[in-house]
Amino acid sequence: QVQLVESGGGLVQPGGSLRLSCAASGSISSTYTMGWYRQGPGNQRELVASIPSRGPTNYADSVKGRFTISRDNAKNTLYLQMNSLKPEDTAVYYCRAFKPGYYYWGQGTQVTVSS
Repeated sequence: QVQLVESGGGLVQPGGSLRLSCAASGSISSTYTMGWYRQGPGNQRELVASIPSRGPTNYADSVKGRFTISRDNAKNTLYLQMNSLKPEDTAVYYCRAFKPGYYYWGQGTQVTVSS
C-alpha cells in the first residue's frame, strides 16, 4: 500500500516556473513506475510524464522541452519541474504510483497559469 501527497501547486504567470513534489509513504525505489497526470476543466485526465525505476522517462508532446520529471528514491519523493508555463497547463496535477496490478493516486494539486 502506497500513500501519495502532492504539493507545490499555485498561481503563476505565463512563462513562469513551478516545482511539484509528491511524497510517498512507502518505498518506491525499486518497485514502482511513477508518473504525473493532469486534468484541466472539461478534459480527461492525461499523462504528463512518467519515470520508471530503471529506464527512460516519458513526456507528453505538449510538455516536452519545458517539464522535467525526476525522483529521489532515498527520500521517496517524485518531482515535476515545470518551466515556460502556459495557460493551457492549468489543471489539477496528480501523482501516480504503478506496478503490475496496482495503481495508487494522490489527491492532486492545483496549478493555475494566468496573468
